[in-house]
Amino acid sequence: MKRRNETEVTEFVLTGFSNFPDLQLVLFVVFSLMYLASLSGNVIIMAIIWLNHSLHIPMYFFLSLLSFSESCYTFVIVPNMLVTLLLGRKTISFAGCVTQMFFFIGIACTNCLILIGMGYDRYVAVCHPLHYHLMMNRRVCLQLGASLAVSGFFFSFIETYLVFHLPFYGRNRIDHYFCDVAPVVKLACPPDQNTEAVILALCTIFILGSFLSVILSYFFIFVTVLRIPSAEGKRKAFSTCTSHLIVVIVHFGCASATYLRPISSYIPGKDIMVSIMYTLVTPLLNPIVYSLRNKDIQTALRKLLIKEILNWRTGRTHALVL
Repeated sequence: MKRRNETEVTEFVLTGFSNFPDLQLVLFVVFSLMYLASLSGNVIIMAIIWLNHSLHIPMYFFLSLLSFSESCYTFVIVPNMLVTLLLGRKTISFAGCVTQMFFFIGIACTNCLILIGMGYDRYVAVCHPLHYHLMMNRRVCLQLGASLAVSGFFFSFIETYLVFHLPFYGRNRIDHYFCDVAPVVKLACPPDQNTEAVILALCTIFILGSFLSVILSYFFIFVTVLRIPSAEGKRKAFSTCTSHLIVVIVHFGCASATYLRPISSYIPGKDIMVSIMYTLVTPLLNPIVYSLRNKDIQTALRKLLIKEILNWRTGRTHALVL
């Protein structure tokens, strides 16, 4: 009878930054700069890999996929967050919330799976170098990349369906700056502990399964590298994996802190800070880590800049002559 007297939710109100009214302009500027830096860094990495034929190898194919996925990942969340901070528009339609969660989870899951693909690529390169080009040819990479995206969005479809299959009546204020799983599920009326348990179980299986798959790849890599007799050989083998491991630790660390605990333990202030880490800081970290620690990317970037400078000077000289 109570449900009949309540209105079915048709839109949500995002209240994530409502407690900081005096800081919203400052947050807008800071988050805008971080978003532009992240987007620029990932686009530059994609452009370098695309334009430099020496980087058309599986390792950089997966890196370009990760950069593209991270760019889409931030695009799903950050622009709407910036509009909210600047204009104060906090509402999002029910359909918009479903769409945002579906793409957010789908891209996030695809990121996890791409990290598995990158780990597998390094495993084949280090542990089976003689069969590397056969096992990781262009067709295999394209099929693997497509299957990772399909798998990520399939998991997202299940997760999003479970969340919005719940009844939403009356309460519509989301204690977050986007439609994340825990703050939306907490609005369900009445609460469904069985669905919450299923959502937690699926997140646990996916995140831990993905992380352990990467760790397993690096376990075999570590065992193989220890058998290399020369110190230089060991250093070279480890150097190709260090950047990836840094990103893996940060990525799965944030995911575990957010999604590997009961939904009832969601704390708005604390969890919003963690969410800022994986929606803004982590996508910004990827291009920094891969550009600073990767000599191939650095060399390709220098060549590209020198080429552009020479082209600019040549064009300017021709213009002066004419």
